[in-house]
Amino acid sequence: MTGAGYTITVRAEYPNRPGMLGRVASIIGQTGGDIGSIDIVQAGPTMIRDFTVRVDDEEHARLVVQAISALPQVRVHQVTDRILDLHRGGKITVTNRTPLASRQDLAAIYTPGVARVSRAIARERQLVWEYTIKANAVAIVTDGSAVLGLGNLGAEAALPVMEGKAALFKEFGGIDAWPVCLATQETDEIVRTVELIAPAFGGINLEDISAPRCFQVLERLEASLDIPVFHDDQDGTAVVVLAALRNALKVVGKRLEDLRVVICGAGAAGMACARMLMHAGVREIVAVDHKGIIYEGRKEAMNPYKEWLARHTNPHRLQGPLSKAVEGADFFLGLSVGDILTVEDVKKMAPDPIVFALANPDPEIKPELAEPYVRVMATGRSDYPNQINNALCFPGLFRGALDAHARCINMDMKIAAAEAIAAGVSEDELSPEYIIPSIFRREMHQAVAQAVQEAAIRTGVARL
Repeated sequence: MTGAGYTITVRAEYPNRPGMLGRVASIIGQTGGDIGSIDIVQAGPTMIRDFTVRVDDEEHARLVVQAISALPQVRVHQVTDRILDLHRGGKITVTNRTPLASRQDLAAIYTPGVARVSRAIARERQLVWEYTIKANAVAIVTDGSAVLGLGNLGAEAALPVMEGKAALFKEFGGIDAWPVCLATQETDEIVRTVELIAPAFGGINLEDISAPRCFQVLERLEASLDIPVFHDDQDGTAVVVLAALRNALKVVGKRLEDLRVVICGAGAAGMACARMLMHAGVREIVAVDHKGIIYEGRKEAMNPYKEWLARHTNPHRLQGPLSKAVEGADFFLGLSVGDILTVEDVKKMAPDPIVFALANPDPEIKPELAEPYVRVMATGRSDYPNQINNALCFPGLFRGALDAHARCINMDMKIAAAEAIAAGVSEDELSPEYIIPSIFRREMHQAVAQAVQEAAIRTGVARL
């Protein structure tokens, strides 16, 4: 699919005479490129123009440029990628909140004035929340072992993603977040590093750490730190899935406690979604991984977390492939790989089925294939209706936790966030194509923050 994610600008020079522009435009079209704009850079005996072209992917871009370069009397000066240019120099920066224009300013914000603040905090540690950035600071911690859907790319390749996450924290939560990309993938080293940097932060957001290590890192940090620790790939996904499901159930007229749920994918997100759905009232869940249905007593490809799923799900002890699991299911939740669910599988589901196919970039089933047979369809993509996007959760969730000076993020706070997100779609707006609010609804993020703060206070984990 052609998209704005693959847009290149080709700067080409050729003799300024009739027909040359047409030749270049024609060869771009012949190679499948979609011209968005043509801009003159220099006019004279030779013409230099910028051709902005939408392409399918990097290989398609290479073929388009190769075809232009092969034209007689045409010379390609440079090729730029819009996305790469957007990221040049990074996407975030640090700005001062107080002026620094005089000696008096310098003396107040640094030495000697700052010594008074340090002494005050040394006497009463809790003042760090009032007199430093801690109350509005989140560390986005990754080891680069599970970057997006791309795999183990390492710390440096993870940095652009963490910068983007920091930008979302700031834009929708007003939170100052810093990427912390670690040059280790050892669980003990990750845990100890985060423990050592924790005094400067009001919260820790774990990101793109592969399973099952992500479970261990989260559990150990939750036990050792007195600030919120949140793994967005797990619980962020679960919060937004629950929010979307609540509204989807209103569309189809079903109840959580009556659902038969299939979760395809038993990694970090699948595990968290299973826990949250059960806490919210779902009674029957069947989990499936690449080896088939997870059941108690299965020996192949198991780990302690799948063993937990085996003990707490699949009450009828089903065994077999995904196609067996989905028979009679009301809700399919895909957190696995693309094109694994077939039309025939969907036809076996219960009446008015709900399908959330969240694998990226390719969903478990293409919406256009599933549409005739499902009542509500959602994906993880922005080019289809009902995008399940974690950015609906974490800015408001952390805003509320920070405002409460919370010691942790508990299940009640997560459920409160899900309910606030779901409430972002009014009864008048609700439809099969609109079950989850837009990320750009700023009042929704504010509502999530308020609900989370209230839940923190109600459950006794707030310092305020």
